This record gives sequence, C-alpha cells and structure tokens, in this order.
Amino acid sequence: MDAQHDQRGHERGVVDVADEAELRALVGEPSAGAVRKERDRLHDLDRAWLAASPFWLLATAGADGTCDVSPKGDPAGSVLVLDDRTVALAERPGNRRVDGFRNVLANAHVGLLFLVPGRGDTLRVNGRARLVRDAPWFDDLVVEGHRPVLALLVEVEQVFHHCSKAFLRSHLWDPETWDPDAVPARPRIARALERPEASLEELERYYGPSYAQGLYRS
Repeated sequence: MDAQHDQRGHERGVVDVADEAELRALVGEPSAGAVRKERDRLHDLDRAWLAASPFWLLATAGADGTCDVSPKGDPAGSVLVLDDRTVALAERPGNRRVDGFRNVLANAHVGLLFLVPGRGDTLRVNGRARLVRDAPWFDDLVVEGHRPVLALLVEVEQVFHHCSKAFLRSHLWDPETWDPDAVPARPRIARALERPEASLEELERYYGPSYAQGLYRS
C-alpha cells in the first residue's frame, strides 16, 4: 500500500475487485430476460414514457475519462422524439458551466435516465450525442416562450426499462420518509460553500419565490 493510502485510515483493509471475472464471481450472471430487454430503437411504449417524463439525468465523460451527471427538467412532453432512433433535448438557462456539453464535444457517448414521478421503474437510453445550435424542430422545443440556443441530439444505440428496486429500497416517492430539513436550506449552503461574500438575507431573497419565476429567462 502506498504512503498516500496509508495516511487514509479508510483505505486499510479495503479489497478491490481486480477484473470482470472476479466481479461475476461476486454478483453472478444476468438473467436471460435482463440481457434480452436491451433494444437499439424506441418502441411506442418508450415514446409514451418520454412524453410523460419531466425529469432526466444526463451522464457524460470527457476525453480524459472524467465524468459528469447533470439533472435536466422541463414540463412533461418536452422531450422531442424525431424518429425511433433519435431524440432531442433542449438546454435551458442555468449556471453556464456546461460541464456535460463540454464532455460531449470531446466524447459523444452519453447515458440518459428518464424518470416519471411516482414510478419506480425508469427508462435508460444510451447513445451518441452532438450539440445543435439550430434546426427546424427548435420551434417544437419552446417552453414558456423560451426558444433554446442549444439542443442535445441523441442517436439511440441502447434502450431498455429498468426495474424499481433502487426506488423501493430508498422509499424515494414515499412522503412519510421525506425530511427536507435534514440538511441546511439552499441559501445557507450557498453562503457556506459558494458565495461567502453575500449575506444570508440576500441569498434568501435570491432563492425565494421569485427564483421559480425566472426559470426560462436567460
């Protein structure tokens, strides 16, 4: 064990998995059904799911292998299905970091996970993406008067529905388990980690009721 790991107490006694053979020995082989459910194009049921999904996660990796997962959201029905192999996703005003988009410019492979509120199962879409600054279908991506300046165009390579075990274990949709006050409010987090020069009162105003009114303003 190197000196750096020796200084980290949590590394003592850690046993890594060395290869896929060892991984399979631990978790076993997937069932035939788990393998068979993978497809390379959208079914009508997938289209219905995308039409009902207001929230998705975009996973990307840069040329150097560093990864990013970014949450995305719009009203249900905003995911644009162009054909059974292509979907388009609008970019909305945000913090302008564009971490995932910078990754796409270097490495086109993306993973998407589409959620429907209250449902434990999810739709997974993997494929190749590119950034588009305009297209005839941009008008179909307008929400609350906002026409995006960018969209992610994804060529579907792999699609399948994922079971609900993670959501059942986490009780994610069970209101009785929700405890939003278990961690400090967003203004307090922002002041501690991001904007120490701002007063708490300023940040509470910024993240107050007016925050939701500017979601589609650049």
